Amino acid sequence: MALDPQVEIILGLAKKANLPEVWQLTPDQGREQYLTRVNKLKFSETIFHSEDRRIAGPGSDIALRIYKPREIKSAEKLPVLMWFHGGGFVIGSLDTHDSVCRMLANQADCIVVSVDYRLAPESKFPAAVEDCQAALKWVALHAVEFGGDANCMAVGGDSAGANLATVIAILARDAAHPKLAFQLLIYPCVAPEPETPSHHKFKEGYILSRNSITWFYRQYLRSGKEVNDFRFAPLMLDDLSGLPASLIIVAGYDPLRDEGIDYAKRLIEAGNRVRLSNYESMVHGFYLMGGAVDAAKRAVTESAEAMREAFDSVRGIDRKLAKTA
Repeated sequence: MALDPQVEIILGLAKKANLPEVWQLTPDQGREQYLTRVNKLKFSETIFHSEDRRIAGPGSDIALRIYKPREIKSAEKLPVLMWFHGGGFVIGSLDTHDSVCRMLANQADCIVVSVDYRLAPESKFPAAVEDCQAALKWVALHAVEFGGDANCMAVGGDSAGANLATVIAILARDAAHPKLAFQLLIYPCVAPEPETPSHHKFKEGYILSRNSITWFYRQYLRSGKEVNDFRFAPLMLDDLSGLPASLIIVAGYDPLRDEGIDYAKRLIEAGNRVRLSNYESMVHGFYLMGGAVDAAKRAVTESAEAMREAFDSVRGIDRKLAKTA
């Protein structure tokens, strides 16, 4: 399928601007450039309430941003999505993914807790994993304080954040707590090496380059041996059974496309419930482009609907019956 015309415009503007790629910048410069780019393309979304909190973490305090879609009645509890932002484990923040978190909270009618985990190279692997795991445990214990249902939780993220979501789902399974209802994985990076056909076919000219990917991994990992750790490369884990239902979204012109598809296949083979959705005319990062790319809004809506379905299943809610009653 050909590139989406709206994406072609964005790629043309990026080429005309001739900005340096992230691997040519310092991490701080990369973070600033990423936020600027996201802000130009994001969809503006209002939210009933959001608040920032800090919790104790394994290395330092962890910042969280909690989104509520509406007023929560005293006896009511809403499902909770733990969101881990993308950015190659190096860039990205609560602010870069603020709009998407608002959209997911509103459309899925759930509380979203966005996690500002430690970034590389200041904090190497597995610091991000440890922070996300600590945040999940904290929310499981404290969800009731902000109207959340600790028995109806999901994890999700995009790119590196989707990597972290997969790992946290595995760790929660192994710990038998909390029992997760769903995982939302947007173009996840899950392979030990960037060597699939899509990594080579789309190595230049489609937002995320091969040079940037390898640079991100060098910033994040302490040694080459860590590529075999499932907490970096979930595809390396033999046992992927007993994981929550998932929606995996990939983009047709994304270097990460093939490993996302491979992970979906592995989950299915292990007996898990999986929906794979390939946005064939899209590029990496499109999920955050809701202000300029119609498919981005469709992808968020698809995500929210899949989450609501999973949450309803856990809570025994039949919306079809509710509508006809």
